[in-house]
Amino acid sequence: MDVDTRLLRYFATVAEEGSLTRAAERLFVSQPALTKQIRQLETQLGVPLFTRSRAGMALTEPGRALLARVPALLADWDRALRETKSTADRAARVLRVGFMASAANETTQRIIAEFARRRPGWRVDMRQASWSDPTAGLADGDVDAALLRVPFPGRENLRVEVLFAEPRWIALPAAHPLAARDVIPFRDLWDEPFVAAPPETGWWREYWLAADEREGHPVRIGAVTDQPDAWLSAIANGYGIALTPESSARFYARPGITYRPVSGVSPSRVGIAWAPADDANPVVQDFVRCCLDSAPTGAGETTA
Repeated sequence: MDVDTRLLRYFATVAEEGSLTRAAERLFVSQPALTKQIRQLETQLGVPLFTRSRAGMALTEPGRALLARVPALLADWDRALRETKSTADRAARVLRVGFMASAANETTQRIIAEFARRRPGWRVDMRQASWSDPTAGLADGDVDAALLRVPFPGRENLRVEVLFAEPRWIALPAAHPLAARDVIPFRDLWDEPFVAAPPETGWWREYWLAADEREGHPVRIGAVTDQPDAWLSAIANGYGIALTPESSARFYARPGITYRPVSGVSPSRVGIAWAPADDANPVVQDFVRCCLDSAPTGAGETTA
């Protein structure tokens, strides 16, 4: 019987958190989706892994037996996967770099050029991810490093160097009554419908709605999208507005959409992230150094 390693990861997280709600937030999935995955694993194994109550999720005896084995099993699998892909990449001289939206903005080209200078014959394979994957493939081992918007879910399991910060602006339909203002207080936007990421993106969706900076004021959702083109279309068609990095005004300029500065909301930051297992990988570390050397305002903190 084959079991998807993703199901084992979900199982281990629920066991550690003792709560479906907290585990879903940590895993960046919806609670119903997580419940379905746990039930699928129990069905495949033919045993109950948890007892469920209002107090949370408690491991059964079979669940405790499985949990004793899962961390080592997953660690071995992750190591084997990374070593296999890294060997293939070294042979092909390719560094896989995931990114979200505009990556590191105009700095991206400088980073790649500097890496080419440091590593002659190597090529950077840039892989754009959807908003439903805020680590851009890094958490799953699909890339060697990633240029990401900080903060993001799963950051605690990765190394992250912050490269620079930029304000969050608002994208509005060009005909919107507030589009003529030079600067818009965020409070004036609280009652507007917003274009949001899918609900299963949880924490990421809440950040780009600035849900924790509304003083408890509820968010109105006008449309849900998972890709930049759909996001732009929803705004242009008047279904909602959206917080976005200032650089979107340059990288995603489009007829029918106006970008304006917003006061009263925290900025976004861009960082370079990699797995702790690659701390000793000279190619990945060369790329990290290129990012830091090319950053417009220097690097920020390193986190694990």
